[in-house]
Amino acid sequence: MKSILASLILLIGASAAAQTSPAIAADSLYNNEEFRGATEMYARSIAEEGPSAETYYNLGNAYYRTGQAGRAVVAYERALKLNPTHEDARTNLAFVNSRIEDRPEDDSAFLSNLQRSISDSMTANAWAWTALTLFALLLGAAALYIFASGIGTRKCGFFGGILLCVLFVYSLATAIGSASRARSHSEAVVIVPTTYLSSTPRPSSTSTEKLVAIHEGTKVEIIDSLSTPDDPTSPKWYNVKINNSTKAWLKAIDVEKI
Repeated sequence: MKSILASLILLIGASAAAQTSPAIAADSLYNNEEFRGATEMYARSIAEEGPSAETYYNLGNAYYRTGQAGRAVVAYERALKLNPTHEDARTNLAFVNSRIEDRPEDDSAFLSNLQRSISDSMTANAWAWTALTLFALLLGAAALYIFASGIGTRKCGFFGGILLCVLFVYSLATAIGSASRARSHSEAVVIVPTTYLSSTPRPSSTSTEKLVAIHEGTKVEIIDSLSTPDDPTSPKWYNVKINNSTKAWLKAIDVEKI
């Protein structure tokens, strides 16, 4: 009887814990169209329960529903960092990007875009396992070439080994690149309605120093940063690059790193 009672108490406790889970609470708020509360609970879930692609995806949806397109882009991008194969996050990111004002055209090289597409077809871990499998097959091909007695079999081992070696090196390099990109924080997204690119890392005093206005949701690549620790009132600045060409400075508080 005591064991049954203890089991019931544990079951009730587990049920209560599940009901108070930030992720579950966030889902409930989202379904009730309380989107601002949902963003807070999804952010709490990430802080307390750890990040996941699905939670970032849900957070992006909630941010978009509250009109925060920039933060929605950040959340979708973070989801794709954790899981490049998350098609819903990729679809929603493309939708939000299509609605961003003055979004720059992508002028990346064709081969660079192709490699990025191939890399995003699997996670970094999946690429690593693929490389490991190819290495094992490479060892088998080498053994076939060394120990087989037939000429035809040895040729298969030799040429198959060359092909497997190329694929192994490519898969390993892709796994390393994918993992490095997932850990990188060199990209950021504008989270304010409008910010200005400046030719100098200080508030523009003349119209010639203010280059161009960019709007919420625009993604930038951070090249360098500058701050003045002796002056706490002075904002931190990022030297950024947009679309592989435009380089300028903007206030760090106007963007959020991915």
